[in-house]
Amino acid sequence: MIDSTVVELSRLQFALTAMYHFLFVPLTLGLSFMIAIMESVYVMTGKEVWRRMTIFWGTLFGINFAMGVGTGIVMEFQFGMNWSYYSHYVGDIFGAPLAIEGLMAFFLEATFIGLFFFGWGRLSRVQHLTVTWLMALGTNLSALWILIANGWMQNPTGAVFNPDTMRMEVVDFVAVLFNPVAQAKFVHTVSAGYVTGAVFVMSISAFYLLRNKHHELARRSFAVAAAFGLLSSLSVVVLGDESGYAANEHQKMKLAAIEAMWETEAAPADFTAFGIPNQATHSNDYAIKVPYLMGLIATRSLDKPIPGILELVERAEHRVRGGQIAYGALERLRADKNDVEAREVFERHWQDLGHGLLLKRYRDDILEATPEQIAQAAMDTVPRVMPLFWTFRIMAGLGFYLIAFFAASFWLSCKHNFQDKRWFLKLALWSLPAPWIAIECGWYVAEYGRQPWAVEGVLPTFYAASGLALHQILLSLCGFIALYTVLLVIEIKLMLKAIGKGPDALFPSLQAPSSPTAPLSADALAGSQP
Repeated sequence: MIDSTVVELSRLQFALTAMYHFLFVPLTLGLSFMIAIMESVYVMTGKEVWRRMTIFWGTLFGINFAMGVGTGIVMEFQFGMNWSYYSHYVGDIFGAPLAIEGLMAFFLEATFIGLFFFGWGRLSRVQHLTVTWLMALGTNLSALWILIANGWMQNPTGAVFNPDTMRMEVVDFVAVLFNPVAQAKFVHTVSAGYVTGAVFVMSISAFYLLRNKHHELARRSFAVAAAFGLLSSLSVVVLGDESGYAANEHQKMKLAAIEAMWETEAAPADFTAFGIPNQATHSNDYAIKVPYLMGLIATRSLDKPIPGILELVERAEHRVRGGQIAYGALERLRADKNDVEAREVFERHWQDLGHGLLLKRYRDDILEATPEQIAQAAMDTVPRVMPLFWTFRIMAGLGFYLIAFFAASFWLSCKHNFQDKRWFLKLALWSLPAPWIAIECGWYVAEYGRQPWAVEGVLPTFYAASGLALHQILLSLCGFIALYTVLLVIEIKLMLKAIGKGPDALFPSLQAPSSPTAPLSADALAGSQP
């Protein structure tokens, strides 16, 4: 057995590096399409201010993209370093989307980012606009393949365990691609990225308007971001509802823990708006509920019950016992691959094998597990409820705040008087951290709510880690924290420097009127690189 401290530190390391990485990703997603929209207006109208907007926000996009690439590539190495058994056990499935992301999406994205920066004056307006839209498409394709891989961890469809190779293997790659959990995660995640980009553009534009600088660029950017952000924030809520429905279909324990629903409620289930979950007593010390709402979200009906945590633990205990049967049959197959009876038994029970492996935490010979150990393994399928319960509500609360914020922004933009309302500009400026906080909370709910599984129902987290020494994981953890913190500081400094200088200082050749198709000067082109 691997030291539990090593497992927990490995989890902490991956969580920290993933959350650092995802500080950069949503802004890349959001800015890419907003830049494409701005350049589309420039091509249609020929107004120089829209070109300046495209290049200015494109520069900030480039800085952010470079940092995102640096943190993302390093993060993927951890699958081999810290999670080697995970890579061995499910690498055939998990590695395929990541490989496609690198070959198809990342290279497409990187190629067109280069053309975006160096193509001004070398490509026609329409050609450069095409490059910009392809850059945005590549950015979102990259997110798609990564979320397909992550969605498979939440709902491992299209794969079976092969007793001859002792690994999970793909049998239906189409099912992996069109995994309903992955599709729901993709649209929800990219919409959250669009919200992040919109808030970023609005906040920086508000900063310029408060300082009475770059008025034309800031006013137009604010208006574009207000419309884009309103549509995106509404889609986040709608698509979040789809994620809740998918969770009820495929991750019932996660949904029950988010809701702190200990007992199965009669349909339609209530939504707990406020509560104090008590994991020790398996109850809520206090709760304020909204009638029927949870049933509508999770089942889209008024007559389907949602199973509670304790009922799901009973189901898990049954699966643990089924996992013992599968494990016993697997042991017989390892001794004799021609044992037909053992193979038939394994085929009937292999889907419970992961639950049987939960017993490995308590004894190596899981076939001899006591009833108490089986009950404890089943109870281990319950994640910690309190942090999930409140993290989800912080995320949801910020989501509804952003809808109201964008609705007010869009209304004021339509009336063309938002630049005179300094209180609202200050609100826009101070709202900058909100989407990042909501997104990080969302990822915490998605990943922590899956525990104790590295792959839902297939591979326990403690079983997936590498057999590292404690000092090794401590050194790598400290090294990653230091590296990622330095990268974050560099990102913030470069962003603040570019924002402080503004578009006129970054691109002095654009201060005077020029031909819409005139190339950038060498100094301006060099200044536009991240």
